[in-house]
Amino acid sequence: MASEIEENREGTTGKNLMNGLNKGQLSSESKKIMKKKAKNSFKKGNESGKRNGLVNFMDEDEDRSKEQFDTSAFSKSADKSPKKKSLLEQRKQLPIWEAKDAICQKIQDNRVIVIVGETGSGKSTQIPQFLNECEYAKEGCVGITQPRRVAAVNLAKRVAQEQNTRLGDKVGYSIRFDDSTSPNTRAKYLTDGMLLRELINDPLLSQYHTLILDEAHERTLMTDMLLGFVKKIIKKRPALRVIVMSATLNAERFSEFFDGAEICFISGRQYPVQIHYTYVPEQDYMDACLRTIFQLHVKLPPGDMLVFLTGQDEIEALESLIKDYAKQLPSNKLQIQACPLFASLPQEQQMLVFQPTLPNHRKIVLSTNIAETSVTISGIRYVIDTGLAKVKQFNARLGLESLTVQPISQSAARQRSGRAGREAPGQCYRLYTEADYNKLPKESTPEIKRIDLSQAVLTLKARGQNDVLNFDYMDPPSKQSLVRALEHLYSIGALSDNGKINELGYQMSLIPLLPSLARAMLSAREHNCLNEVIDIVSCLSTDSMFLFPQEKREEAAEAKTKFLHSEGDHLTCLNALRVYLETSSDMRKHWCNQNFVNRRALKIILDIRKQLREHCIKAGWDINDNTEVNTENILRSFLSGYISSTALLHPDGSYKTTVGNQIVSIHPSSSLFGKKAEAIMYHESVFTTKPYVRGVSSIRSTWLSAVAPHYLGRQQV
Repeated sequence: MASEIEENREGTTGKNLMNGLNKGQLSSESKKIMKKKAKNSFKKGNESGKRNGLVNFMDEDEDRSKEQFDTSAFSKSADKSPKKKSLLEQRKQLPIWEAKDAICQKIQDNRVIVIVGETGSGKSTQIPQFLNECEYAKEGCVGITQPRRVAAVNLAKRVAQEQNTRLGDKVGYSIRFDDSTSPNTRAKYLTDGMLLRELINDPLLSQYHTLILDEAHERTLMTDMLLGFVKKIIKKRPALRVIVMSATLNAERFSEFFDGAEICFISGRQYPVQIHYTYVPEQDYMDACLRTIFQLHVKLPPGDMLVFLTGQDEIEALESLIKDYAKQLPSNKLQIQACPLFASLPQEQQMLVFQPTLPNHRKIVLSTNIAETSVTISGIRYVIDTGLAKVKQFNARLGLESLTVQPISQSAARQRSGRAGREAPGQCYRLYTEADYNKLPKESTPEIKRIDLSQAVLTLKARGQNDVLNFDYMDPPSKQSLVRALEHLYSIGALSDNGKINELGYQMSLIPLLPSLARAMLSAREHNCLNEVIDIVSCLSTDSMFLFPQEKREEAAEAKTKFLHSEGDHLTCLNALRVYLETSSDMRKHWCNQNFVNRRALKIILDIRKQLREHCIKAGWDINDNTEVNTENILRSFLSGYISSTALLHPDGSYKTTVGNQIVSIHPSSSLFGKKAEAIMYHESVFTTKPYVRGVSSIRSTWLSAVAPHYLGRQQV
């Protein structure tokens, strides 16, 4: 793997976790070095302790709790089947089973309780089933919110299996663009964003007898908003019961927010997890990951491995390298089954992670922080923790967002190590020093304090909370962030001059997209180009479809020229998607490989496209089928949502934003990179080495005041 350390265990600052970040981007030269080092590591895998290029670790014993997929039943009639009997036996072994009666009594006696369930206690699947057997819960259903879609789907599937019922009947889920529920549903797993959407038509959430806000410790923006709304609802619905569930010991904050709600602790099944730290900071965490994987693989007993990385690019690059090196494994060694896991991965590919490991294989799961607490993967015995995660930061003053790799919190590190002790004693290999761990922040910063709040403010306004400054936030965002969000919503016509949501804004809130994209769709109806805008919006709603592998960057750039549109990225995406759709299904895989197009991204794009079209049909909108593409109408439609994301070309060759007068540069990945247009609009602004804009298209400067006279009349255009 990659390093040794002195016995004095001298640490460095938390910044050492970031050392070698540029190397971590996997340039072609870096890959060559990694291949050479990995080959050495593989050959010398049993020579630990020597200066042979391996990563050497110091040890620390640390017990971590075990999370198991929970179990229980609503009805006793299903217990007779052999499959149900087996699942019931599993449920009875869970720590939470003994607390069943106590939990039911607590929630009947208290309107709100906070449950701290150690990993493996069974809280996410068992408690909903317990509650549906309670006397107070004869009518309605229990709603269980999750921060991530994959967790909502996976938990619902498991509980349906335990209930011996078809998914979508007594047990179902609801996520963006996918609803699998029915009038019979008694346990409904849904993302926190979907429950917020339900508030529009049902302000008191009257279909639920109990709401469970799961994984509340993650403090996502949507979860924090739900906390505020639910606090208001319980004052109007005394019969509603609320459970806030956390996997970490920060329960006091939730208790205080709900006026001293009782805290209940549920023990997990403890298995020891031995913690290993590097002796010195790793200069290249990707290189260290690769070598650690093979070093451990050749010397450790059977058991699956979970590797925490920061994002899709790293995961896919490391997956490719692992598959290359796995071919060199001796026949007497376990073979490697590499599985990626990240939020934008198509659902059927996510599910592969949860399938049993192939015979004579070791599964190596390469995951983002999605696997910290939201999902449980059976068979994991070993965890490799880079100590890093990608974090969004929004600068409200400049209106710029950055997505940077940053050290995680101590709480997150503990959750990661706990993944190794779910079913048996395990080991966690931290690719950082113990001194660096001690300098990590105790907890992560809540999203509400660090991301753009435009969608949150629109959500609040649409649900009757006009005074967003004085909403009951658990952690109030900065006033500057709220004002910035209000200005953006006003610029796209969602708010009236008095700051209240108008009919256009309300219509935007009904579309499960960013406000800017929802506005573009509404405008496209008027411009008779809804079909084309849906296609482009689908492309913008996930990762880029275009691949630029470092070792074939020139070939990939050349392939992209087939689809380039002179007006920019939006129409370039449309061109590529249309060609793909015109390609016969048996040739699409070859087409993607030939044109360096990401098949995974395309699968998600097509799913979103299908759901958006269904949304429009249900709303009674006419989806045109134009034989010719009207470029100006498409660009004007997007401009209506991007009005505060525009920039003008200045005499010195620079672009300055129309709002804020900030100098920005077109990102190198854009089809307009190196070109000049009198004015541009962009999908997002990011700060890396300098302020960049991505998803860029050229526009006419005269369009600006015509599209938004109410807003830009006050600006210097």
